[in-house]
Amino acid sequence: MGCGKSTAAALFARAGFQRMDSDQLIREQVMTMPVVKERLIQRFGPSMVLGDGVVDRVQLAQRVFADESELRWLEEMTHPHLFQIWRHAFAAAPGAAWAVEVPLLFEKNLENWFDFTVCVACSPAQQLARLEQRGLPHALAEQRISKQLPLARKIELADFVLWNEGTAPFLQDQVDHLIPALTAVR
Repeated sequence: MGCGKSTAAALFARAGFQRMDSDQLIREQVMTMPVVKERLIQRFGPSMVLGDGVVDRVQLAQRVFADESELRWLEEMTHPHLFQIWRHAFAAAPGAAWAVEVPLLFEKNLENWFDFTVCVACSPAQQLARLEQRGLPHALAEQRISKQLPLARKIELADFVLWNEGTAPFLQDQVDHLIPALTAVR
């Protein structure tokens, strides 16, 4: 979160990879499913879904990031739907090279879904600054980061690491350098 995985995924997509953003799939597909909205209403009340039928993501985030058991419940409810979307996408393009953004890859032991993992990393100060630039208050940014594995551990677990502390061309150069190694792995 705030390290640049979406930026890196977009660079991979420009190089011909099929891009899949798990957060976007949750927002646009999973959270729009009637069964998901109904379960949210049952759990948190009717105010969780706005008048236009859209899930109130701000209220939902406040609830689940303040209570670990509620976050776990939400993930257990939504992740199977996400995994089904992944399965369909992979089956529809079996020979494609994929760049899949997965925010909780190691936390949820999802790395075995993929041939290799790439961690996009930066310093904690840079990470917080980026999140604050996006409008996330400092305390909320720290709260959300605290729900993830420490970045140092993700770096240890990843097959490849992109250090995103510099300029956009520097990240582009790293992606360009990595692509031959990734395509050789496939």
